[in-house]
Amino acid sequence: MAGLNRDTGKLLDGWPHVVQSLMVIFTTGFGTRVMRRWFGSSVPQLLGESIVPSTVVRFYGAVATAIELWEPRFRVTKVTPLAAAPEATRGGLLGLRIDGEYRPRGHLGDFTPDGMRTVHVDWRGGRFLVVPGQQ
Repeated sequence: MAGLNRDTGKLLDGWPHVVQSLMVIFTTGFGTRVMRRWFGSSVPQLLGESIVPSTVVRFYGAVATAIELWEPRFRVTKVTPLAAAPEATRGGLLGLRIDGEYRPRGHLGDFTPDGMRTVHVDWRGGRFLVVPGQQ
């Protein structure tokens, strides 16, 4: 699957396209796309809530569910919180490390894995970020 880089307009495919797709999924709230009302996740509704254990669990669930629903090229195997200083957490920083299988032809129904991949998801400086982790 290939697409365009939303920042540069250049061709984007493979794993970088999956990372960009995850960013789109996590930043799109349910009901915000006119012809695709169910596309997106509940992540935007959780941003700004107090970081208490129940919110963290809902955030993990929202991320994993959104990937399962909308990104067949990535299968979550593990979600791990990223350690942050207590001051950062009180300030609203919540980071996740998501490990999973990269399935480059998953959108075609071929779920053969092509290795493990990692993405880091966090809210930092008023901006939501999804970045590839080290392989």
